[in-house]
Amino acid sequence: QVQLVESGGGLVQPGGSLRLSCAASTSIFSLNAMGWYRQAPGKQREYVAAISNIDSTNYADSVKGRFTISRDNAKNTMSLQMNSLKPEDTAVYYCSAEEWDGTSYWGQGTQVTVSS
Repeated sequence: QVQLVESGGGLVQPGGSLRLSCAASTSIFSLNAMGWYRQAPGKQREYVAAISNIDSTNYADSVKGRFTISRDNAKNTMSLQMNSLKPEDTAVYYCSAEEWDGTSYWGQGTQVTVSS
């Protein structure tokens, strides 16, 4: 069982930046991959970005060039640096982790609101 806790959400103006963090209760080095998803009001949860155990990264087209995903195996944390934020980035952001057998875990989510 892996527990994930997100932090770093908040209110930011358009064009601003936020950094989300996800702390895992186990060694993330042993995980297959970790990622970020988001869910806006009235919409389905959507993929944002992922990072593999060998630090290979992938991004949704909507955030490519603005968001950067990273992981720190020594601290068992994963981060999402979000720059040039837009109102359409407003959502609850969820951290996810996947084990090698396909088992997935989710955090409780952190709210990001982009508004002037």
